[in-house]
Amino acid sequence: MSGKPPLAEGEIFRTACACGLLRSGVDEKTGEVLTQAVLAQRISWCADLVAGMVSRLLAEHWNTADMEVLASGVDAGGRRLPSNAWMALRRLGWAATTPEGVKVNDRIVRMAQEQAGRALRSARWRADLTAAVLATWPADPRRRTAQEWEQVRRAVPGGEHLPSGVIKSRTRQAAAFLKANGRLPVDVFELEGIPKVPRMLLLAACDGQQASLERSGTDPGRVLLRLQLPSRPDPRSYRDWTWVACPISLPPTVPAGAVLHLPTLRVTGRQVHADLAYSYPVPKARRTGHTVAVGVDWGLNTLLSAGALRLHEDGRVTALGSGGQFRAAGVLAKQHRLRRLSERLHAKAGHYQRLAGRSERHHLVGKLAVLRDEIRHVSDRRTNLNAALGWAAARWAVDQAIASRATVIYVEDLRSLEARGMGATLNTRLSQQVRGQIVDRMRHLAAETGIAVVTTPARNTSKHCPQCLTPLRHRKAPDKPTVAGWKWAVCPHQSCRWQGDRDHGAWRRIAARGLTHQAKTVTDKTTGHMVIRAVVDKLEASAVITKTYRGDRSKTGPTRRKPPRPAPRRRRAPSPTRPHGQAGKRLEGHAPTGRRLPRAAHRHQGVNTISTPTTGHQPRGAALGAGFHFHAHASPPRWETIPETPSDSGSL
Repeated sequence: MSGKPPLAEGEIFRTACACGLLRSGVDEKTGEVLTQAVLAQRISWCADLVAGMVSRLLAEHWNTADMEVLASGVDAGGRRLPSNAWMALRRLGWAATTPEGVKVNDRIVRMAQEQAGRALRSARWRADLTAAVLATWPADPRRRTAQEWEQVRRAVPGGEHLPSGVIKSRTRQAAAFLKANGRLPVDVFELEGIPKVPRMLLLAACDGQQASLERSGTDPGRVLLRLQLPSRPDPRSYRDWTWVACPISLPPTVPAGAVLHLPTLRVTGRQVHADLAYSYPVPKARRTGHTVAVGVDWGLNTLLSAGALRLHEDGRVTALGSGGQFRAAGVLAKQHRLRRLSERLHAKAGHYQRLAGRSERHHLVGKLAVLRDEIRHVSDRRTNLNAALGWAAARWAVDQAIASRATVIYVEDLRSLEARGMGATLNTRLSQQVRGQIVDRMRHLAAETGIAVVTTPARNTSKHCPQCLTPLRHRKAPDKPTVAGWKWAVCPHQSCRWQGDRDHGAWRRIAARGLTHQAKTVTDKTTGHMVIRAVVDKLEASAVITKTYRGDRSKTGPTRRKPPRPAPRRRRAPSPTRPHGQAGKRLEGHAPTGRRLPRAAHRHQGVNTISTPTTGHQPRGAALGAGFHFHAHASPPRWETIPETPSDSGSL
């Protein structure tokens, strides 16, 4: 399917992706029904042919000269190169070659050229960054001076706003090459080498002669994918290619009126996954003109803290409620357990590798293979856990904005946050957070309702008071005096005296800063994301939250007398007849139940249990253990029954 419906005023197209599964197919030439395993095998043959052509094409042009020619955007005749990668490669004369004796159609070559062209174009940014780092190589790679930082940022295109962690990671990569080879690499192509080629089919580069997609007329949740597949791993002629029809069930998240695009097929084992892109109109997010905003703050134990603020016409900023917190202590604890397990497995595999050396007949080679499979399995579990946590946290933050009818979400920019100087445990926990995934998913979900997501500078968001900008004093929380930590913040200013959780104060500062600086919001040309670059002191002085006072509720006179109400009867309907069995409702009044109450006078009794009467009247069931509602217990103090829990306790 192609084409897009017209847009209304204030709407844009949003492109999302739905993952489907090819469970069966029908060979249109023979009428044979292909099982999932057979279908995966035939798609694997086609993916192997494409991956081989891509590898050979990258090996020929993985160098600085060819990359610069492609990145220049013009061909030898001075004409502008097309936006499609496969068309640009054909304009430059870079052809993909097939193995000798193998026959493929032109659309298979298109997919190989498209995949190779995308890989070459994506290397341009890494090449510029690596060249800038190598040209301004510092005296001490582990610690640059202020002058060296200015030099490397001037050499990198757009380096003024580039996170320092990106430059440091590229520096560490070059330092590792220097240690292994005794010299610095020439460029990124020597530093990284030819990239690995994934086994997939980019059907978006094809047309109807190779693949087509049709939505079912009766069931909008089903589509039919038709594509040509080889009937053998080395097709010798066009007769070895046949059309195969594969039905795909769409998830309910795909709108009925969405425009579907040709998917990308990936083979994992005996399954074929189809990444189906679709487009549909959504409201356009605004950069300015916001009156209600949601601020989101990050934390280690409380992953997200968020709340809403309102900007009034007179410039006042007030809070809408006390905010909420997204706690993920259970998921984070599982992450740490998997991380420790992965570290142990890597250490053990490295030890086996050193013992086995390069010998393929060593008795530890089999154990090493098993360890590597287990390492991949643990890595997949960690990846899936991070993805689930990212989607859940993003969905929670967007729901907060929808519930408060906010039009913008302000998130502090922590791309330059480095995990250092806080101990091994905190450094590791900081480096393992999925902040980038959460923000990306937040943008994706917020775009559906036209909510803008803007990153703001993170300077002094937890340090200053949200109501008067006075530096806060951090101490232990009053409700947890025995738990270590400094999460509670108190404003020392006598006229303010604000106090609360430091994360709640941070989201107030973030949202107030965003509302007052919204005129400074710009769109990044590289990523297309909205961002506030810097803090203006004049605007920051007005980014304070005005206190909201309730009316005077002090007592000024006697309490108004309320007329007494008669106590309602227990039942206002006639009692049902008693059934013959043991089950049924209890009869009205003091009718006996017919059940003998157990006597438990000789059972052990705790210190919080009333003693059994020994003189005078002794009611039935007063002994401990006689039954529900027939004995009383004095409630022990709260601090004796509830164990102390760490401050990061919580659940998702």
